[in-house]
Amino acid sequence: MTLEGLTTLAEQRQWPRYRARQLSDWLYHHHVEQIDEISNLARSDRELLSQSHAVRVRPPLEVHISSDGTRKYTFETDSQDVIETALIPEGERLTLCLSSQVGCRVGCVFCATGAMRLRGNLSAGEILNQYRSIPERDRITNIVFMGMGEPLDNLTAVIDAVYALTEQWGYGMSRRRITLSTVGKPEPLRRFLDRCDVRLAVSLHTPFQEERRRLLPGTRGYDLNELIAMLRERAKDDSRRVSFEYVMLDGVNDSMEHADATAALLAGMDTRINLIPFHPWDGNNLVPTPPAHITRFRDRLEHRGLTATVRATRGLDIDAACGLLATQRPGRATEPVSAENSPAS
Repeated sequence: MTLEGLTTLAEQRQWPRYRARQLSDWLYHHHVEQIDEISNLARSDRELLSQSHAVRVRPPLEVHISSDGTRKYTFETDSQDVIETALIPEGERLTLCLSSQVGCRVGCVFCATGAMRLRGNLSAGEILNQYRSIPERDRITNIVFMGMGEPLDNLTAVIDAVYALTEQWGYGMSRRRITLSTVGKPEPLRRFLDRCDVRLAVSLHTPFQEERRRLLPGTRGYDLNELIAMLRERAKDDSRRVSFEYVMLDGVNDSMEHADATAALLAGMDTRINLIPFHPWDGNNLVPTPPAHITRFRDRLEHRGLTATVRATRGLDIDAACGLLATQRPGRATEPVSAENSPAS
């Protein structure tokens, strides 16, 4: 719950307003796991509150560990489904990749999550629990909403989770250390940008409107040029830098014509484009662009004035790389998550 929600809760119970701040301190600073641990609430108030609310901290079911140090945690949802969360170490950075939905309705043809279709939205609590409940929580430097789901299709819960992550009554993380990835449906994107000052990464994947609708079926009905025009207009009054993501598919979106058209589409924007190697998965017949050709594509973009980088593949051997988060897969080496190593113990 946000501070606003906790304030409403206090008012409904005719408690003083400062009780909301006390509750947020217990939840987000002291990391209580049970309402009965909130010691400055009268026992009768704790008992009454427990009848309608719960802290509902859920430890991970298991962790999959990659040879490169990446970890993939699995969590059970309220609906007894499973979501996956990736933790990616890189130098001094430790990045947590959060999921916002079980599956996804956008249906990107290169993404295993999209192949699941949408099975449900996560609550703000289920989103936050992915951060709250892992042993490495206090060492995390960055958070990205790049896991399962399209975050803006679950707008209210994602905004509440972002507030809890960044506000001082919550976990107090820097807004500049949180990035939300989206296909960029204009109306929910406007609402999100109006309310949340975190970094933005837009899934582009091709500069051509009709091809983008084929690669990202959930963007049908949305105009790419309208999206770019909106981002350009907002950039006049918005200091945040927008980046773009581009999964490289051999013979599909990796021609020099695609590079030139991408450079023309984004010309003059203070931006960066991240080129992402495609990671194949069972049931998909797309082919990754060869590394040498990705380098040529990057060089072409930079020659045309864009800043372009190639994202390193991490966690491939545990199906934690970009586009591979879906549901539990049998046959992988796993390690139980030890309660002794959790930050709450």
